[in-house]
Amino acid sequence: MRRVVSLYLPTWPTDRLRRKLGASAPTADTPIVLFGRRGRRREVLALDAAARNAGLRIGMPASKAQVLVRGLVNLELDPADDAAALDRLALWALRYAPIVAADPPDGLIIDTSGADHLHGGETAMLMSLVDRMEASGMAARAAVADAWGTAHAAARFVALPIAIIPSGEAEATMRDLPIRALRLPAPIVEGLHVLGFERIGDIEDTPKAPLAHRFGPELMRRLEQAMGRAPEPFEPVRSPQLIEVRRAFSEPIGAAETIARYTAKLVDQLCAALEQQGLGARRLDLLFHRVDNRIEAIRVGTAAPVRDTRRLTRLLTDRIETVDPGFGIELMTLTATLAEPLRDRQTISSLVEPEEPDISDLIDVIANRLGSSRLYRFAPVESDVPERSIKRIAPNAPDDGASWPGDWPRPSRLLSPPEPIDTMALLPDNPPVWFTWRGIGRRVARADGPERIFGEWWLREAETTSVRDYFRVEDEGGERFWIYRAGDGEDPATGSHKWFLHGIFA
Repeated sequence: MRRVVSLYLPTWPTDRLRRKLGASAPTADTPIVLFGRRGRRREVLALDAAARNAGLRIGMPASKAQVLVRGLVNLELDPADDAAALDRLALWALRYAPIVAADPPDGLIIDTSGADHLHGGETAMLMSLVDRMEASGMAARAAVADAWGTAHAAARFVALPIAIIPSGEAEATMRDLPIRALRLPAPIVEGLHVLGFERIGDIEDTPKAPLAHRFGPELMRRLEQAMGRAPEPFEPVRSPQLIEVRRAFSEPIGAAETIARYTAKLVDQLCAALEQQGLGARRLDLLFHRVDNRIEAIRVGTAAPVRDTRRLTRLLTDRIETVDPGFGIELMTLTATLAEPLRDRQTISSLVEPEEPDISDLIDVIANRLGSSRLYRFAPVESDVPERSIKRIAPNAPDDGASWPGDWPRPSRLLSPPEPIDTMALLPDNPPVWFTWRGIGRRVARADGPERIFGEWWLREAETTSVRDYFRVEDEGGERFWIYRAGDGEDPATGSHKWFLHGIFA
């Protein structure tokens, strides 16, 4: 099932200007407007949130805007520069999916079919996209749906800041949206308003022939695209700096065996091009251009730069089953969208210690099936607070030799967050006699502790006096748990004195 993301940047020109000015940019509460000419009239063509809150609107005469707001920062709009920057942003967004294009004047369109699991699912992917934009000073909203038109409308009229339109619910979503969500020219929107049409559902419930006769075919085309009933292909952006090879076919192909054979040939060509530049691939995008003008894609990534043709071919051919060839594929394009320098490895003599086994191939296979975010290992962090003493790192990250202190044993599994339990214990230093966790009562047979852990006052002022007393307990069935009391058992300022189960020993 095709899934398309629309990224909407409501104040793209002014946000880009602030980012371009850097330290010399006006403060966030200083209104900024960008002027331009429409015919002989000079008017507001773009503005930021502060200017909008001050009462300014797009289309307002420039002279009126300057009179209404004192200290207004006004500059000339540069549409060509904005469009070029949007293309560069589309190249950056290739990290999310192999099919990305600019959606002028203020957005991107991303075909994420089969790629969302690599980013933790659609919700995590959209939040990551929006958070990255906002961290760069760009206001952003995003939506995902089955069709470009649906996602475009939802990003602008539904997303707060994200919206996920379930598959098959495009029509239910679009009916209540205003007519301007259809990406129609202003004269058509105004003409529909004159006739009393306010919502897309009003058009959907009206006979189409009279409307098409009066407003032309564009109205019906946009309506069908927004409802997901008509295809809307787009050409993905590509940088001339990317290493790319392609293969066109005089007769369309569709058999999996044929696709796999030509995939291997493209990988051979790509690896030869990478070798000439001393690079290895970290991410490959294989695009299949179908005869119906639709593009299918496969994306694979590697944990380290790779130029091994057999290895890359296997990663790609493992995903061929996800490709729908339709009525046939007429063009295949293989691109190294991420490449890094690769040094030839020196063969170690058998007279010295044997080389450590290379498991990066296994890591790549698992990561491309499950998503790289789901494959990791833990590394120690210098912190006494248990939940802060570990971090996730890449599975092939080098070992720095750090380890956890061995004074007190730690459970193999930590609960996040710790779960409250009911207990009975003699304060302040005795372990519980029994406790109830998840509705099951357990009598404590053995216990060790307390191990006192103090809060990290240099991180949060609230932890200046906080204390936890941890106990290792074993119930009558032989199961061992790691529980703690919030507080020292005497001073209420050190904690609530409630009990929690934080971990389970193997």
